[in-house]
Amino acid sequence: MTPLIALALKSGLPFIEKLLSGKIGDQNGQLTSAVVQAIADRIGVPPAELPKAMEEMPGRVIEAMRAVETAAPEMIAAYDRDLQLQLATLAAEQDEPTWMRAWRPAGMYLLGFLWLWNTVLLHIANAIWKTALPPMPFSDLIQLSGLYMALYMGGHTVKDVVKTWVAK
Repeated sequence: MTPLIALALKSGLPFIEKLLSGKIGDQNGQLTSAVVQAIADRIGVPPAELPKAMEEMPGRVIEAMRAVETAAPEMIAAYDRDLQLQLATLAAEQDEPTWMRAWRPAGMYLLGFLWLWNTVLLHIANAIWKTALPPMPFSDLIQLSGLYMALYMGGHTVKDVVKTWVAK
């Protein structure tokens, strides 16, 4: 990342430099990784190969950085809209009764317990009490986990899978 920042400074792209060095944006690097991904996409390489691309074709990298610098205000605006939506969702959930929003963590804990039970605790219990309690079939556990993730992720996962199956 540091060579990319240095190249941005040398090329006179202060906005890209500030985005890549984390002076603008979030602390977890979501915006920074979006900028790196956009530069890599414009060059046509994966982000991990950007240092190699900088050595082999620095002119192309600089052109990609200029294009991303031009698009950076829209990227920041989109990032800000997403952040505002997340904050609005969190604020709206705070007004709901606890039982209405408790299904998500309760579901996570239940699934975590079922996986732990099926893979570890059941075998320990069978060994201690010398019983043969049957495990839950892993296919059922995977389907239950998939159903929970589909509901928790807003149904888009199921919609995309159905669209893929219908297209075939």
